[in-house]
Amino acid sequence: MVMATQAIDSRPPLDWSRHDIEQRIGFPGGRFTRPNNLLTGILGAILASGFYAALLPFQGSVLCDMFTKRGPTPYAIVFLSAWSIAILLVKWLKLRLQRRALEHHVMPEDPAYVLSAATVEPVLARLYATVDDPRQFLLYNRIVVALSNLRNLGRVTDVDEILRSQAEQDESMVETSYALVQAFVWAIPVLGFIGTVLGLSEAIGQFSGVLGGASDVEQISGALKGVTAGLATAFETTLEALVAALVIQLAITLLRKAEQEFLDDAMDYGLRYVVARLRILPDMPGAAS
Repeated sequence: MVMATQAIDSRPPLDWSRHDIEQRIGFPGGRFTRPNNLLTGILGAILASGFYAALLPFQGSVLCDMFTKRGPTPYAIVFLSAWSIAILLVKWLKLRLQRRALEHHVMPEDPAYVLSAATVEPVLARLYATVDDPRQFLLYNRIVVALSNLRNLGRVTDVDEILRSQAEQDESMVETSYALVQAFVWAIPVLGFIGTVLGLSEAIGQFSGVLGGASDVEQISGALKGVTAGLATAFETTLEALVAALVIQLAITLLRKAEQEFLDDAMDYGLRYVVARLRILPDMPGAAS
């Protein structure tokens, strides 16, 4: 029992293998805030199934009919919407984990400490004691790349440039992580328009049949019910798709804003705690490079 407790206590404060939501569920975790598409697809299917299960007590209502009696299009809209929500939820949880890196200071607290090629090792040792895999944390990955370059080449003037270059790469990687959900935001309204076309085609077909086969007003009135059903499919699928796309786009905007703020905070961290500690020491090998 004592050995087990010691093993738990020896784990770093940031343990990606235990704290990452995808790793905890048993799926390969995407790097930084990139979600695992297979996991989010499964979660989306579960959310969509839960949505239709929640409609069961309301069978016969207008809301239930909108999603169950308007052809196949609403099912596709619900699934893509649920998948999008799952992607954004997983990204938000991963972003929360990434932000925790900002709470740990891997640089020595001594304000007189000078970062140079000769003093890199203690910083790296402290960093590896803080996190199990720095490559999976955007902030620590930047610091490791910059400090490894400083240790190997000894040029302090390169550190700031490397941090900024890494920041550009990270921003590009974050942007591409939204590619799938942005595609869904484009596809959902298209599905709504497809439902509109199918509904209008059904309504026009029904109306043609009414005009050709009905002989009195009562028959025409009864047959027009099929026409209105087609019109309901046409307009309701478009409404569902537009509302879903609007909600998802707003959620994307909020999450992207939060992620951009994290990127800015990570850049500020690197400038404040890494670049600000750099000094050119002429007596150090390679310091004048």
